[in-house]
Amino acid sequence: MHPKSISILDFTYNLSAEKIAKYPLENRDESKLLHFKNGEISDHIFAELPNLLSKNTHLVFNNTKVVHARLNFNKETGAKIELFCLEPKDGNYPLAFGKGGVSEWKCMLGNAKRWKSGVLVQPVEVNGLTFELCATLLSLEGQFAHIRFTWNQDAIFFGDILSASGKLPIPPYLNREAEKKDETQYQTTYAKTDGSVAAPTAGLHFTQRTFDALQQNAIGGTELTLHVGAGTFLPVKAAQMADHEMHREHIEMDLVALIALHEALVQKKDIVPVGTTSLRSLESLYWYGVKIILDCEDAYHFKLNQWEPYELKQDISCEDAFLALIKYLEKQPQKILFGSTQLLIAPGYKLRTPKAIITNFHQPQSTLLLLVAALIGDNWKAVYQHALDNNYRFLSFGDSSILYVNC
Repeated sequence: MHPKSISILDFTYNLSAEKIAKYPLENRDESKLLHFKNGEISDHIFAELPNLLSKNTHLVFNNTKVVHARLNFNKETGAKIELFCLEPKDGNYPLAFGKGGVSEWKCMLGNAKRWKSGVLVQPVEVNGLTFELCATLLSLEGQFAHIRFTWNQDAIFFGDILSASGKLPIPPYLNREAEKKDETQYQTTYAKTDGSVAAPTAGLHFTQRTFDALQQNAIGGTELTLHVGAGTFLPVKAAQMADHEMHREHIEMDLVALIALHEALVQKKDIVPVGTTSLRSLESLYWYGVKIILDCEDAYHFKLNQWEPYELKQDISCEDAFLALIKYLEKQPQKILFGSTQLLIAPGYKLRTPKAIITNFHQPQSTLLLLVAALIGDNWKAVYQHALDNNYRFLSFGDSSILYVNC
């Protein structure tokens, strides 16, 4: 079955409000961990993860960091307009955060009907300096807006403005405002690279105790970056997936990490991505390499569209695909690969990289649930029913699972 013919209505379950975790546990690694392998389910706590993994495991982490993406403006009329900064207009995060005076962004608008034209102006304070931040609406693209931000302090970067004046975005289904403790609780302990508007939540369970135990068991890993967009929360409204447009997200991975990952593949290690974002990144990187090998016209744009992987040559090995990326980067002055992806992983997709995935429990009728079904087939129903029956906590601040592929 081609994923285009999938009906999202076949991927649902009854998730009551009391099952959704509004806050995380005080000790991250004391969350529950559902283990699914060879058709069998067992219950654990997350701190046991290092002993559940094979010593041949190689973990892949998404080190993205959630930014204060919500900026509030007050019009002279008293109307409040929120600008939710989703991504830089050109997709270049380091440049957008490190630029003074002007920065252009793709945004979602709150109370958009109250802002038809004109420039929004809001005083902001950064490092004790107060100045005006201006927002100009350049164009509307469906539900998104192209906004130019300007300010008269070239030594102040846009990243500084967001950090000082923006609000941390937390998932809308929590039905609460962000609180001070969310500043740390809604970040992984290894978050480094600014850019996400949502946390890669499978990583929220990792603590220093977990990493120490992994090190004792000689289990290593690599890091990459996928900046999580607000599209991760958007429901699938189309009757069939053929009519659903997957959101685009941006990936970064440096040469050192690519070489380490390639070595793990050559050594036949069990690749285990931490979270759906890490998995989508790995699979997208694989297809970037495939497009280089096939000499596709746009191979070096590193842009993967939603249905491309279902149409490209299917028998190229992971080792060869990642080696192609390494050879490309070795010739470049900048040893970081920047790309974007709309990859939809759903039943019918052949997974290339993972042995298993560490992931939380996802919303009904979501593309994330489709991804889980692509890994473990119809077993997702038994896994989710077990979680519901055994008081697992769901969604971003909820409990986790490790699911082995093709069980």
